[in-house]
Amino acid sequence: MIRDITLGQYYPIDSVIHRLDPRVKLVSTLIFVISLFMFKNFSGYIAATLFLFGIIKLSKVPFRYMVKGLKAVLILLMITVVFNLFLTPGKPIFEFWIVTITDEGLKTAGFMAIRLTYLIIGSSIMTLTTTPNNLTDGLEDLMRPLSKVRVPVHEIAMMMSIALRFIPILLEETDKIMKAQIARGADFESGNIVQKAKSLVPLLVPLFVSAFRRANDLAMAMEARCYRGGEGRTKMKPLIYQANDYRAYALNAAYLIAVIVIQRL
Repeated sequence: MIRDITLGQYYPIDSVIHRLDPRVKLVSTLIFVISLFMFKNFSGYIAATLFLFGIIKLSKVPFRYMVKGLKAVLILLMITVVFNLFLTPGKPIFEFWIVTITDEGLKTAGFMAIRLTYLIIGSSIMTLTTTPNNLTDGLEDLMRPLSKVRVPVHEIAMMMSIALRFIPILLEETDKIMKAQIARGADFESGNIVQKAKSLVPLLVPLFVSAFRRANDLAMAMEARCYRGGEGRTKMKPLIYQANDYRAYALNAAYLIAVIVIQRL
């Protein structure tokens, strides 16, 4: 399960999507996520499916690798679907004892499952095709106007970059600790939910200790190197829009127009 988490990890390969400006990918992801919550019929989800699979094809990232990331949130996805399926009021289509499935509940559960799945895959494409440094630079550039109202833009972007960098590190650390605990006789699989939760204590305690130690080491390293972010700081590789970036913006605009038209039909 730990190895199935792909969010926040970079997949090194040469593709059109990898070469795009990170600002374009951030804006594209935002537009795609917003569009998922605008759809009220299957026509909209068909358009989102075509758009998403087109981007996956251009990214050259294996589809199995992206789908693998869904295993980590499968339980959350199932809980969301079950709650929408059984607790949404409407016209009953199936009744047994206290269990009632309505037409609206079935429709809402289906849409919610598609939304969450596409949301995870769409967000994964951005992180899989963008290095943390480029993602930080893109986010900081897009949020730059907020600095006029004293929003700490650079600090927010830096925190996001560090968080993304820590995801694969902590996953690797979790895997090591889990193997060490299993070698000492720990059992993370058998038992009921309460017993499984208790068995995670020997895993979580050293993981938190390790995370705080790494964070402290990073802070000391940045301070020892006299790191001062924000105003006046230059970049080794400044972001410059290329021709493909403008084409990507045009494609996003076309997708957004298509979404609006579909919703009005």
